[in-house]
Amino acid sequence: MNHSVAGKEELQELRKDFVILSHNYQIPEIQDAADFVGDSLGLCRAAAKVDKPYILFCGVDFMAESAAMLNPDKTVVVPDFNARCPMAAMLPAKKLREAKEKHPDAAVVLYINTLAEARAEADILCTSANAVTIVNSIEEDKILFGPDKNLAWHVSRYTDKEIIPVPYYGHCRTHVFIKKEHVLEAKKKYPEAEVLIHPECYPEVQLLADYICSTEQMIKRAKESDAREFIIGTEVGLLHRLKKENPGKKFYAVLDKAICITMKKNTWDKFILALKEKKNVVKVDPVIAEKAREALDRMLETSSSKPPLGPVPVKLGEDIEGTERH
Repeated sequence: MNHSVAGKEELQELRKDFVILSHNYQIPEIQDAADFVGDSLGLCRAAAKVDKPYILFCGVDFMAESAAMLNPDKTVVVPDFNARCPMAAMLPAKKLREAKEKHPDAAVVLYINTLAEARAEADILCTSANAVTIVNSIEEDKILFGPDKNLAWHVSRYTDKEIIPVPYYGHCRTHVFIKKEHVLEAKKKYPEAEVLIHPECYPEVQLLADYICSTEQMIKRAKESDAREFIIGTEVGLLHRLKKENPGKKFYAVLDKAICITMKKNTWDKFILALKEKKNVVKVDPVIAEKAREALDRMLETSSSKPPLGPVPVKLGEDIEGTERH
């Protein structure tokens, strides 16, 4: 979408009281207009440093809740209240409490892709970028980990702890669109390309990767790698930033249909309307927010600024036990 000079001037006026945060899966226009573009961990850190009265958070519900909890004295607004993560909805607080009753000796590590009501029941949060680091920082040998079963599998490969997925079926519907045959086809088509796969993908897809990466780790790897071509296994919105920041390199989506329709609910028209009206204010129950913020703060304190990429050391059919851990 091309914006006129007048449109740019209007945008500058509208945004003067805002810090605009955009997830890597947002449409290109919103990414280009944002003050900060990143993954959920990066956006949490950016939200914690806000110096303006309003935050426009362009992502999905649980991300905006994080921004609201970290900035109780700011007003957090979103373009569309219906941008709600289906995976986060798979783990309501009641279901987590039931799991905790069955495993009273387990620590609770929740993916930040979780609603505030569940996060209030957690010991600590994690993201796809720091999940291995967070889990290995826990004293307990048993971990309740949710809601993404595929990320839980990835973490289990790099720890000696017992990882119990909760719920057992939790998944990102966008990443599970990506199948093994899609990756094999892409590798055949682009044999020189480095393969970067998100840990929300199925295990058999992860095992075909050169690197398992969060979106921000994919950005970092693309910049640092000597490779000139990359096969990207995540939501297609990330390719805009990858191409923009690496003009001399080529990027290919494993699957063009790997689109998060929830993320795409944040359209440009809704983005502008949010700046104008300052409506769609994100509110979290103060009691829940206080408990959930403790787990979030622990994550921010524990997480390394340079979490491991997690190279894949095994091939399909090999025994994962005893393999090198990173």
